[in-house]
Amino acid sequence: MNTAEKYKAAGVDLEKANLLVEIVKKYSSSLPQKGVLSGIGGYSGLFSLDLNSYKNPVLVSSTDGVGTKIKLAIKAGSHKGIGIDLVAMCVNDIITCGAKPLFFLDYLAFGKFEEKIFEELIAGIVEGCKISQCALLGGETAEMPGMYAPGDYDCAGFVVGIVEREKIIDGSTISIGDVLIGIPSSGLHSNGFSLVRKILEEKQISLDYIPEELGRPIGEVILTPTKIYVPIMLTLTNKGYKIKGCAHITGGGFIDNLPRILPKNCKVIIEKNTWEKPAIFQLLQKWGEISEKEMYQVFNCGIGLVLIVIKEEVEEITGLISALGEDYYIIGYVDKKEENETQVILV
Repeated sequence: MNTAEKYKAAGVDLEKANLLVEIVKKYSSSLPQKGVLSGIGGYSGLFSLDLNSYKNPVLVSSTDGVGTKIKLAIKAGSHKGIGIDLVAMCVNDIITCGAKPLFFLDYLAFGKFEEKIFEELIAGIVEGCKISQCALLGGETAEMPGMYAPGDYDCAGFVVGIVEREKIIDGSTISIGDVLIGIPSSGLHSNGFSLVRKILEEKQISLDYIPEELGRPIGEVILTPTKIYVPIMLTLTNKGYKIKGCAHITGGGFIDNLPRILPKNCKVIIEKNTWEKPAIFQLLQKWGEISEKEMYQVFNCGIGLVLIVIKEEVEEITGLISALGEDYYIIGYVDKKEENETQVILV
């Protein structure tokens, strides 16, 4: 038995690993890889930064994963959406400061390489990069028997973007009277799934079950990929609109995410009845007997991105959002925070 055969007997297949690199090359070849100087498969990725249109550029980075949503994807045998989720969770974070994504990298770890799963994940990652208008610069794939069971995997994503220093959105200019525009989510996105899984297990609800309120299998609904908001944000910022604050509503929901961008003397009044909550959130709340406050602290409840803008530009901004074929809701406003008040008030 040679070395490669012994390694394979220990659970790591080097030949399969080389095949996976070819799969990545096949899918990434359809991407407009502007700025990429190196091909897939090298030790590192090289990216040529074009600074001609920037006076004082700032690089922005973020990293994230998809969480336990992966467990349900494995159960359903559907993985492309996880690849989209992976890109979305990273790029949606950096656009909150006004950054344009430049390139993305992924890390995929398997208990045992599964070509079908890998190919679906890469297809999703490439699709997410296309929507985000960023390059897929490279990544890493690891086979880790003993760390993950056969059939199990995990993933992490990394993105680097760029923004003009004077155009950074940091929430510092948010003031009383500013308006909150909510951009709908595509569903649960990629947070709260430990609770979702617990509810489904306790209620013995199959992923194939079709609730009357949904009209399609619940597994299909909860695995809907995270919406990518890059096209909306890039269009708004390129048009020169003053976005004072931007919040990606992920883990922590409204209650924990909005304070991250608010000045200490400001609070937001969220008017809950200004948008219709998707049926999946209502079902989970009923099945899990979850309080309203916890729903708004765990889930996005139908709003994936919140923009805070000056009142005078609301009509123009919402008009442009509509022109892009996107929906929006005016969900609240900024007010003065009194001592000992919380920064997010739900009414």
